[in-house]
Amino acid sequence: MSAVMTRMIAHRRVRRRVQLPVPAPGPAAAVAFVREHLADLTCDTAAASEAIRGGQTAADAALASLDVTGYAGRRNEVWPPERRGASKMSPYIRYNLVDLPTLWDHVADAPSDDRRKYRDELAWQEFTRHLYARFGRDGEPALREVLRAEPPRPPVVWDEPWPRDMECMDTTVGELHTDGWLVNQTRMWLASQWTVRAGARWRDGEEEFFTHLLDGSRAANRLNWQWTTGAGNGKAYGFSRWQVEKRAPGLCRRCVLHDACPVQGWPDEQRTTRVAASDLLRADPDPSVTGGPEATTVASGDGDVEAVWLTAESLGDADPALAAHPDVPAVFCFDEPLLRRLMLSGKRLVFLTETLADLATRRPVEIRRGRVPDELAGRRLAVTFAPVPGYRRRAAALEPAVVHPWRWLFRPRAGRMQSYTAWRKGMPANPDG
Repeated sequence: MSAVMTRMIAHRRVRRRVQLPVPAPGPAAAVAFVREHLADLTCDTAAASEAIRGGQTAADAALASLDVTGYAGRRNEVWPPERRGASKMSPYIRYNLVDLPTLWDHVADAPSDDRRKYRDELAWQEFTRHLYARFGRDGEPALREVLRAEPPRPPVVWDEPWPRDMECMDTTVGELHTDGWLVNQTRMWLASQWTVRAGARWRDGEEEFFTHLLDGSRAANRLNWQWTTGAGNGKAYGFSRWQVEKRAPGLCRRCVLHDACPVQGWPDEQRTTRVAASDLLRADPDPSVTGGPEATTVASGDGDVEAVWLTAESLGDADPALAAHPDVPAVFCFDEPLLRRLMLSGKRLVFLTETLADLATRRPVEIRRGRVPDELAGRRLAVTFAPVPGYRRRAAALEPAVVHPWRWLFRPRAGRMQSYTAWRKGMPANPDG
């Protein structure tokens, strides 16, 4: 081997093992951190969300103030913002800063209709995780292909799926880009407009959401797009002016296209084309693999560990691995190859950085950048199982010393998942059922 090649390899090794500084708490320091250390891995200039803060402290404050009274009647309201009944907890759910069982219990004393509606949304989140875990159990990318049908094909494909001269599009796309968050109703509007109305590929729209949403997860995001466009259930959701007038009348009144609305009526074509469904929709051959360990497993030795490996699926203080090993550092690695491929909005990385900086006020935290197996190799790690393909691949390479179970709302079972309704019938009425 030449001296030049030896130096190049040594340089790469040194680069991989460089530990990044832990920023001070707060959005300003997180923005500065991302701009200095991760700017080449984002699609835009890093900035903080204008609406939502990252971190356990922010999540705890949001949970403490959460009152779902009136949720059933106001959850689909869009404009003006003060009419909205959405809880805005989804970014904290996505990173398990607040887990689903905790939220389920939190709303136990809410009015019955509001409690039922809110818990139904929590159960939908669990459904998407079950399905994503089932399809990704072998470590392969999951739910990229349609589950039940090809979406409608409109007779005319629009040049711009989200025309910004439409006030309903401009306002909601603007919120997506500045806040990194949308109410569920406008997510459905944008997804339906993108594919059912404008004829663009749902996978590209899903990527656009995933790029910007603070709560972007492949499980919820892909399933929401599949269900809205008809790919997941065979029935597309049609978007028209009717929904805007009902949920956000102020947007239509100020729109420059008020008298020439391009979505005045329903889409011309809403028929889907059925495809052969995967056998995994009918049954799971081994739910224990899908759901991960039911109890803490020790791979070797006496269970002593030198660090807790944090994944993006579980960053909260109540993460089982964090809680069980309070005296060792928590290590998070910004996965360079993955982030270079995804090129997410800087808002998402700022939210993650805020979360890590907040955690560092309570325990030692290491932040790294590189290939996760390289950065964490050779260490005795504890980790919480995560029901995603990426975790399975990286865990296979790292062989953690201790693996703690994921805290499911409902543990995965073998039954049917052709629809949310079929899945819900196979689950207990309550998490402890």
